Amino acid sequence: MIVTEPEFDGRAYGRLLMKTHPGVIKTDAENDRLLAIVESLMAKGEERLSAEEDTLLELLLNLIHDYERQCYPIPPSPPNEMIGYLIEQRGLTPTDLIPLLGCKSRVAEVLSAKRGISKVQAKNLAAYFEAGVELFL
Repeated sequence: MIVTEPEFDGRAYGRLLMKTHPGVIKTDAENDRLLAIVESLMAKGEERLSAEEDTLLELLLNLIHDYERQCYPIPPSPPNEMIGYLIEQRGLTPTDLIPLLGCKSRVAEVLSAKRGISKVQAKNLAAYFEAGVELFL
């Protein structure tokens, strides 16, 4: 069975835009208004959305994401906390990091934030955890 994409109706999309008035979000009230629209679209169910509603949903999600990223930035975690989190999530122990950081005491110093992480160690950790080097610097 061949599944075809639904036909996109520019006029129907224009009516949706006129109804919702999406734009660059500047206030929490506007963010809340658009979030309510997103919730109503999502409640309808992805498989029931028209192509125009799906496009509107994508637009609204992008606008909301941009606003919230700008107004509510997530501060970066200190490297020692990031390492501790990754160790816990992967069921590892600090001794598993000895080949990456050096001796047992160095691992303990890094995890307690008494010692910084060198660039070489950060690269080793990034490769081991398959993450960006910037997480460990």
